[in-house]
Amino acid sequence: MTLTFAGAGPSSALGALDYPEPIILQPLKRHTSTLIMLHGLGDSGAGWADIGPLMQPDLPHTRFIFPTAPVRSITLNEGMSMPGWYDIADLNRLGADQDVESMRESKRYVESIIQQEMALGIPSTSIAVGGFSQGGAMSLLMLRSTIKLGGVVGLSSYLPMHEELPLASDENLETPVLLCHGDCDQVVHYKYGEASFDLLRAAGCKVEFQAYDFMGHEACPEELQALRDFLKGCFAPPAKRWLPFNRR
Repeated sequence: MTLTFAGAGPSSALGALDYPEPIILQPLKRHTSTLIMLHGLGDSGAGWADIGPLMQPDLPHTRFIFPTAPVRSITLNEGMSMPGWYDIADLNRLGADQDVESMRESKRYVESIIQQEMALGIPSTSIAVGGFSQGGAMSLLMLRSTIKLGGVVGLSSYLPMHEELPLASDENLETPVLLCHGDCDQVVHYKYGEASFDLLRAAGCKVEFQAYDFMGHEACPEELQALRDFLKGCFAPPAKRWLPFNRR
């Protein structure tokens, strides 16, 4: 099922890029929390929508939102057009030549979804943003938002704009962060995930890093269970909320 968000149409900042309607999975019970899950480069919201039904039994009050990025030219793929939150030039130099303008535009788009949820009465601290690969990088960028979030998740991803400080706003310095990465990732190399953890921890963020042996650029059942447990902690009453273990 889908829902059109106000303000989620063509972007005036980047050549009128179109943001397709997100896929929405409504909660089984009264709506009290929301997960916004961002896909990787070349994928769509539908590519991650299957995790919603898997997690709903443990998160019956959570609405799952799976946005799709606008189609843009991707330098890495010889200029081919595909869904992407921003342009990427070289996977071996993720910290160089970053498409900062598109990253900021995508951040504003995600914030517009958060604001729509808040308009429905959901506190921002009961809204989590997660993502895989490029989507995970965007979710980590949301730590800079002045909207205080309930949690941030980066799967097989990396920290973008890492040289531009602060890495987290005052509002989100205490926001729980979960990073997961396969040690055999051939696309976003494991070292980028590990370095992102180190940077966030040094900045004072409440971050946990979980590594998965022999996993490539993908997700595994154990990782999805970690995501489920993390979200349960983020959306629990304050006294029972998730605390990081800083595992590596």
